[in-house]
Amino acid sequence: MKLEEFRVYQLSMSIAEEIWNLVYNWDYFAKDTVGKQLIKAIDSVAANLSEGFGRFFYKEEKQFCYYSRGSLFETKTWLTKASNRKLISSEDFEKFVQQINDIGVRLNNYISSIGKKPLNDDE
Repeated sequence: MKLEEFRVYQLSMSIAEEIWNLVYNWDYFAKDTVGKQLIKAIDSVAANLSEGFGRFFYKEEKQFCYYSRGSLFETKTWLTKASNRKLISSEDFEKFVQQINDIGVRLNNYISSIGKKPLNDDE
């Protein structure tokens, strides 16, 4: 499987672009404080998946998936701050949180599968 076919990666890339487009229109102060942190956190989700995907040993891949999951939680915190500070609408906040929760479930499932041997038909 190629990285670009990996659903968690696709979803992570997609939400990052949505958040970028939202933050892009903020004023300088909001961008420089909350915006930069939010963008770095969400971009890190896909970036860590990429780095782990390219690792040879499954334990390394799993570790980078844990970093990715951490960045996902950090993103949720920055979105909460953005919502509390009226930088995003409650509708956008809810939409992004739902997407993050979906990515989180998929990422946890993927982490659980790393390093496990697939079962043979005769097992």
